[in-house]
Amino acid sequence: MSDASNPPERRWSPLSLRERRVLGVLVEKQKTTPDVYPMSIAGIVTGCNQKSNRDPVTSYDADDVEEILIGLRKKGAAIQVEGSGRVEKWRHNLYEWLDLRGQGMAMAVLAELMLRGAQTVGELRGRAARMDPIPDLETLQPILEMLAERGLVVFLTPPGQRRGVTVTHGLMPPEELDRVRQSVASASDRDNDEPRPARSSGGAASAGLAAEVASLRAELEALRGIVETLSTDVKTLKASLGE
Repeated sequence: MSDASNPPERRWSPLSLRERRVLGVLVEKQKTTPDVYPMSIAGIVTGCNQKSNRDPVTSYDADDVEEILIGLRKKGAAIQVEGSGRVEKWRHNLYEWLDLRGQGMAMAVLAELMLRGAQTVGELRGRAARMDPIPDLETLQPILEMLAERGLVVFLTPPGQRRGVTVTHGLMPPEELDRVRQSVASASDRDNDEPRPARSSGGAASAGLAAEVASLRAELEALRGIVETLSTDVKTLKASLGE
């Protein structure tokens, strides 16, 4: 039996921004456009450089992505496979690498955080729901707590923040996480310095409504991104077929 005070050593290691972008794209495409998964390097390049559902926007080329994939394969986070016509294709191995077998919603949450970085839980619910249905914030909360216990999610602000609780993933190197913490803390300090409206008995309800509005806005943004993604995938597919 394992000692609860000494959990087994984790299999995963910190990832660079470039590695997180590639893995986020592989998870996203597996969930939203399974017909083009596993993915070719050209498809991954297009997915990495999308202007929607990405922060920051990147301009990787095929050599960049191939180098990143080789590094991820060495870590055990990605696997090279062959598609029709023996075209080189790739898939992620995150369910095993992160020990999240059967945790579809948790994987969608992590993928969204890898693609967009720190965000409020309301924004995260709306955006991740395009990959796996997450009906409400009550459904999301235990997922975040489970991921936080494993070091895969980090809470950057305490409950009750005016603009909502902010979270990020824990897959980045410690020095990068420190910079993210400082950035969010500075923004929170500025927010706390702003004049606060008088509290009312409906304050908690208003905060909950604000979180849901943020979630709905993020979901609308995510749906727009899906349309753009599907359009890009169709163009890529047609190009590969010579049409």
